[in-house]
Amino acid sequence: MTLPAAGAAKKVFVKTYGCQMNVYDSQRMSDALAAEGYAGTDRIEDADLVLLNTCHIREKAAEKIYSELGRIRDLKADRASRGLETVVGVAGCVAQAEGREIIRRQPAVDLVIGPQTYHRLPEALRKARNGDKVVETDYAIEDKFEHLPKPRRSEIVGRGVTAFLTVQEGCDKFCTFCVVPYTRGSEVSRPVAQIVAEAEKLAEAGVREVTLLGQNVNAWHGGGPDGGEWGLGRLLARLAEIPGIARLRYTTSHPRDMDDQLIEAHRDLAALMPYLHLPVQSGSDRILKAMNRRHTTADYVGLIERIRAARPDVAISGDFIVGFPGETDADFDATLELVRTIGYAQAFSFKYSPRPGTPGAELKDQVAEAVKDERLQRLQALLSRQQRDFTAAMAGRVIDALIEKPGRQPGQRVGRSPWLQPVIIDETVGEIGDIVSVRITRTGQTSLFAEPA
Repeated sequence: MTLPAAGAAKKVFVKTYGCQMNVYDSQRMSDALAAEGYAGTDRIEDADLVLLNTCHIREKAAEKIYSELGRIRDLKADRASRGLETVVGVAGCVAQAEGREIIRRQPAVDLVIGPQTYHRLPEALRKARNGDKVVETDYAIEDKFEHLPKPRRSEIVGRGVTAFLTVQEGCDKFCTFCVVPYTRGSEVSRPVAQIVAEAEKLAEAGVREVTLLGQNVNAWHGGGPDGGEWGLGRLLARLAEIPGIARLRYTTSHPRDMDDQLIEAHRDLAALMPYLHLPVQSGSDRILKAMNRRHTTADYVGLIERIRAARPDVAISGDFIVGFPGETDADFDATLELVRTIGYAQAFSFKYSPRPGTPGAELKDQVAEAVKDERLQRLQALLSRQQRDFTAAMAGRVIDALIEKPGRQPGQRVGRSPWLQPVIIDETVGEIGDIVSVRITRTGQTSLFAEPA
């Protein structure tokens, strides 16, 4: 095989599927590969290393990956005919769930690495380039974040003025529909010092807004510099002290982990944006019990009321699953009623899809696909109407917008509202990274159009 010329950087193409945590993981894998001499490329045809960072949440996720791997196999063969080396890797949750089966089904794959072991990627890559088929899916005993190279400022610059930062991984809730406890493992929280150091690096590189990530991010309880255990509310207060960090967010939360200190942080921290993603999944207590959510509809409604009392302008986002096994018309109607009660600024809704290895896949009384389709359409129509109403209510308001990037049209810039809506403004209003006061002149379905206030 022909390797890159001496002094030339090897090229890596990373394709990311799924959640924001996978986006963060892809960036950290890229950081680790940069230390090994790999530069990122947007052209898969030019890549010496192709890495798929996969998601296993939705139905047929693995089959989509195998389909993609078939195309990559052909690309690898074409490059080999020209004397070029191509290493193919699969990372993420499908890698964790499927393991060596991936290599059995698609021999073009050289390495498989799970989300808890991607700090071992450089070593696994060296073995793969020596001709070994490498599978790294055992849960790591060591702290992977301690073993990852610290991202250099030059590697962060250019990623933008907003950034993700993983603070918690894994899940101990074992909802019956979810594969996360099996692919990401049990809940683990990073220590305060490690998180603060990474946030400071982001701030030095020009990041203004940081979103803390975790499968159950509000379950975070990390060791503090005082020797005690901190909760997420206290961590947010510490991060708000970092010069340059003007905005903070966190996702995804579980209702059972929303404690008083975190609710008070929404009241007390100006940097904590008034937007909360708090999934409920169903409005039926019977279905919530079958899902093993371990909260009731009344618990959820009461929690939202407390959060809104602390921060009246907070916007609520959520997740919903329709067609969970045994869901009746009455159960679904209860979900619609909950949506009307809460009033969502945004929400994500899905048809239930059985995930192999989860208790939900073994339940009887699976709901017919046609019924799922009809219910999903009705739910999405209601949620879309609420989102349009929330956006339309912004007209005439004066808000702060973080300018993020150039707009699609010449002379435009795109900002972000405190409630995550895109804000279209003239480029004369400010520079990328500025937080500017603007008046909303009109609204689109999801976007805001503004002028200087």
